[in-house]
Amino acid sequence: MKSVIISALSVILYVSACAQEPEGAQQILASGVKQAAAQNKNLFVMFHASWCGWCHKMDDAMNDPSVASFFTDNYVIRHLVVLESKDKKKLENPGALELMNKYSEESSGIPFWIIFDKSGTAIADSREKLADGSKGGNVGCPASEKEVAHFINVLRQTSSIKKDGLAIIQSRFRKIETSAGQP
Repeated sequence: MKSVIISALSVILYVSACAQEPEGAQQILASGVKQAAAQNKNLFVMFHASWCGWCHKMDDAMNDPSVASFFTDNYVIRHLVVLESKDKKKLENPGALELMNKYSEESSGIPFWIIFDKSGTAIADSREKLADGSKGGNVGCPASEKEVAHFINVLRQTSSIKKDGLAIIQSRFRKIETSAGQP
């Protein structure tokens, strides 16, 4: 009988642990800033969703062995889940959509990314800069020549990646546009 009770309690504890709400956006941001400060890096935050093909393409590109170390050597990378479909709303990080909307237009789409310095100040994001200095549309996952140019410019300004490394990243991201099966 004791073993049945212990087993039942174990199952209840396991199920309740699995059913917990994802970590809040502010907690993820705070821990990312803390880690970035300790490692003398900037924080790269990407807003994404499980259904977002372009989000997966960006993750795939950033994790490609040819460029991954450029990102991990220069940034602490965190993901925040937003805009999930109705049946997957439980995956969303509480407060993530509000945080994204604070830095973007509500209709900017995803992926949307922000780079914070080690003190937690936003220093760049995925909105292209227009000739007059104002912010344009969200480049999301950079693929076109113009989008990748914006991304490379942001990386140049927010990292210590050298010219050769930026060229490798540029080449990898340009492959996205020419790959078959774009979303």
